[in-house]
Amino acid sequence: MTPLVDRFFAARRSLKDSPHTTAAYRRDLAAILTHIADGGDVDEVRVDQLSAPVLRDAFGVFATSHAKASITRCWSTWNQFLTFLVAEGVLAGNPMAAVPRPRRVKSAPKPLQGEDTPETLLRSAALPRSNARQPWPERDLAVLATLLLTGLRSAELLSLTVGSITGTPGERRIHVTGKGGKSRSVPIEDTLDAVINVYLGTRRARFPSRRIGLRSPLFVDHHGNPMQRGGLRYLTDTAMRAAGVGDRRSPGALVHAMRHTYATRLADDGATASEIMALLGHASLTTSQAYIDSTATEQRRSAAANRTYRALNGIVTPTADAE
Repeated sequence: MTPLVDRFFAARRSLKDSPHTTAAYRRDLAAILTHIADGGDVDEVRVDQLSAPVLRDAFGVFATSHAKASITRCWSTWNQFLTFLVAEGVLAGNPMAAVPRPRRVKSAPKPLQGEDTPETLLRSAALPRSNARQPWPERDLAVLATLLLTGLRSAELLSLTVGSITGTPGERRIHVTGKGGKSRSVPIEDTLDAVINVYLGTRRARFPSRRIGLRSPLFVDHHGNPMQRGGLRYLTDTAMRAAGVGDRRSPGALVHAMRHTYATRLADDGATASEIMALLGHASLTTSQAYIDSTATEQRRSAAANRTYRALNGIVTPTADAE
């Protein structure tokens, strides 16, 4: 199976999958092949073994130790892989239609809870933490402010370079390469630009021998090396706990909660679904619409527009006390 798997990923190169996506696809393929091999060598699994009954059994075993989202993703990976084999003439048909998968549950946005949570987090991050081994509040504030004011995904933030920020004062933008290699630019205000510049000044002072050019990574760790996913998660987690807002995020949402907060506030302030789609780099307008659907402000505005309220207002006043 290894040559077929390699051919599958070679064919996907033009899609510009992220390394994270490719690694997840490889794990999904390997997990099911391992079940089919039943303790034997995965390379000994034959194409003619990829039948509906065999795949159903393998997915049944896989489902005993994985969440619904993981099962759904694995099913999608195998559906794409077998569709590829059909297109290549290796298989006569795709048996995945006969393999059950969990019903997809529409996920709701998971922004930070509490109206003042972003402001509380930023005020706290701007102060040196006494319990931090190497406090760098300027860097922490710049990272968190960028997340909250641009809605970038963690991979997008980590891929930024100093040259990603362009434009004249008052017209500054951050250029981002998102999922599938799609590019977009997010406008930023002078305040965020100033915060990032202050951070870069402290970075030059910390690492005087390291030149900061346009191609240099925008955010670095305490050793001056490019910040990694684990470091970003640690920074976000410790900053939230230090600010006393660690309990104001949904389970499983950490860095991504900043993105959801950005989108939800856009919707609260009247942004359209198409504007949210452009700013966040969504592939589907439906995803962007979900933020508008989830905002209490929009729901209250819609409910208040009910003309029956006008009839009720002619009968009683909102401040009338019940006897």
